[in-house]
Amino acid sequence: MELDLIKRVYFIGAGGIGMSALARYFKKRGCLVGGYDKTSTVLTRTLEEEGILISYTDEASSLPADFEIPASDLLIVYTPAIPANAVLLNYFRDNGFNLKKRSQVLGIISKGQFCIAVAGTHGKTTTSSIVAHILTDSGYGCTAFLGGIATNYQSNFLLGDNHVVVVEADEYDRSFLTLHPDIAVITSMDADHLDIYGDAEQLHESFHLFAQQLKTGGVLFFKKGLPLNGGITYGVDINAEVQALHIRVEEGNFVFDYKDQDVSITNIPLMLPGKHNIENAIVAMAAALKLGIDPEKVKAAIASFKGVKRRFEYVVREDKHIYIDDYAHHPEELRACFDAVRQLYPDKKMTVVFQPHLFSRTRDFADDFAKVLSTADELLLLDIYPARELPMEGIDAEFLRAKLTLKNSKVYQKEEVLAYVKETQPELLVTVGAGDIDTLIQPLKNILTNA
Repeated sequence: MELDLIKRVYFIGAGGIGMSALARYFKKRGCLVGGYDKTSTVLTRTLEEEGILISYTDEASSLPADFEIPASDLLIVYTPAIPANAVLLNYFRDNGFNLKKRSQVLGIISKGQFCIAVAGTHGKTTTSSIVAHILTDSGYGCTAFLGGIATNYQSNFLLGDNHVVVVEADEYDRSFLTLHPDIAVITSMDADHLDIYGDAEQLHESFHLFAQQLKTGGVLFFKKGLPLNGGITYGVDINAEVQALHIRVEEGNFVFDYKDQDVSITNIPLMLPGKHNIENAIVAMAAALKLGIDPEKVKAAIASFKGVKRRFEYVVREDKHIYIDDYAHHPEELRACFDAVRQLYPDKKMTVVFQPHLFSRTRDFADDFAKVLSTADELLLLDIYPARELPMEGIDAEFLRAKLTLKNSKVYQKEEVLAYVKETQPELLVTVGAGDIDTLIQPLKNILTNA
């Protein structure tokens, strides 16, 4: 479909973080936008407040009249996370509608525009958000589709008035192969989504194909050590072409120097903790400098970047209590989160609440999860969040807990977590996971701040 011909858009899974960004984009273009999601959330209610029609009933009878009949100006967008037996999905499939995956729509939007695409099994949301912030804060401008709520803008979507698009390139279901970027970033290639890929080799092949999608004259940045060639490497504490140097902590924030083959920038403050976030920052800076943005404007933007919701987000930061929430749901993400916590609070007892995400991921990485989780001082383990999967025999929270070397661990229901935190008042609390663990954030905050 040609972008200019699209006048009406309906989203199946409208409450997804990536889908909602697209819904906002089409609404800003003046299209009539509607959608379905299984449950009402803060995000779906925000979409409704913005004039987007949201239904919570998976029935064709729930469709507004404007979306009932296929037409050349009507686009139906779905996410692969929607179950194959969803009624609305099959209604649209069986009746000849223009039906496209979210990733295909991103390909349509970015076609003919200058595209900056950030890929990686982790780090892509923060990195793409930093890129978008630098471009926006510096006055360069961009339109951005992000996989998280950027705190500076309280949104996962930014609308610019130029032809530059920043997208988070999702490897799930090989979705990123619909993109043809001018600048591509690959932050990581750790094994994940093995329910789709089968093994790490197939995942790596997909990233190689993504790297080959660059337009003629395009630039690839990738973290030093990844099995890639033909691009510009970046890293911390390693001999890369883009480097962070002289990393230190000053007044509670990380500070570092930036160096590439052409530019050096000193004394850059970053509100986000951890070596992994410095890596995210320097490659975002490198991408912005490739566009010719003034180095001092890049430095100022990094200093003012406030982070992404649920990416090492301080929920409570007081003398008596520290409460950090993070989206980490892969062993490497957990390790990066815990390392950052330990750097900042080496003398505090770390109580962790973790919700495993997907039965297949828990099964495939059980030993790695157990190793990282055992480094906590205390672990409250929630049941596995199934997302798109059906239960697997023998794979549950107790299966994972049995592999831990940490004795101070137990499987809890959500209500039990709240009761335990109310009783024990932990000085350092960390919640991690990608499922619906976010529903605990506000109740936990209330318990700790009203103590």
